[in-house]
Amino acid sequence: MDIRTSAPTRKRRGTPGRALAAGGGAVLLALALTGCGSTDVDDAPVERKAFALEGKTLTIDAEDSTVTLVPADVEEVEVERRVDGWVFLGSGPDPVWTMKDDTLTLRVKCGAMISNCAAWHEVKVPRGVTVQADADNGEITAANFDTELRLSADNGNIVVRDSGGPLDLKSDNGTVLAERIGTKSVVARADNGEIRLEFAGVPDLVDAVSENGSVVIDLPRGGQKYAVNASADNGEVDIAVPRSDSSAHVVKVRSDNGEVKVRSAN
Repeated sequence: MDIRTSAPTRKRRGTPGRALAAGGGAVLLALALTGCGSTDVDDAPVERKAFALEGKTLTIDAEDSTVTLVPADVEEVEVERRVDGWVFLGSGPDPVWTMKDDTLTLRVKCGAMISNCAAWHEVKVPRGVTVQADADNGEITAANFDTELRLSADNGNIVVRDSGGPLDLKSDNGTVLAERIGTKSVVARADNGEIRLEFAGVPDLVDAVSENGSVVIDLPRGGQKYAVNASADNGEVDIAVPRSDSSAHVVKVRSDNGEVKVRSAN
């Protein structure tokens, strides 16, 4: 009898202890998360580093970072970065910047149960260099380039301004925006986001496709005619520019789910 009664007694003693441990863990987690918030890279310290470039094409492989591209009178690729973040039960943020075979790798490592880490990188590129940049979870912006730009983002916007070189722009989940561009050739793709292209000069080829978002093309005024092929599977199509099927200036625009506008810039 004593043995049979002692077993449940021990079980009853253990139950509150386990509940207390579980409850304490939940309280600890709640307290930790209460003290954590968003990141603020704008106020983070600035670090600088230069990397030698052997060829005439710079490839950038970025992750969890906003990347700003600037052409500059420099001999090497000069990078500034700001990093901020927090982790719970882990380590980080641990920033990484390396150059190998003309590929600049930019990372922010955060290995934790819960974390929020972010970075901003400004990359000064020697003039005359082509740039190919891919960002996984971050925005890419570029301005004042006269060389080719091939930019893509898996989860972020692509923004180009005041540039004259060929453009190949793609975002899997974000907006593709190009303003005041004088390029002769633009290829733009957006899987889930709008495309807006504003031209300062007459292009020879515009090829823009959005699977889920509107496409707006603003072309220069002046009487120039364009060979326009525009369509939308689920949205309105509005073409308000002079047209000629024989024109050497070709505009191909399509949206699977969104409106399409091809118009003269104001």
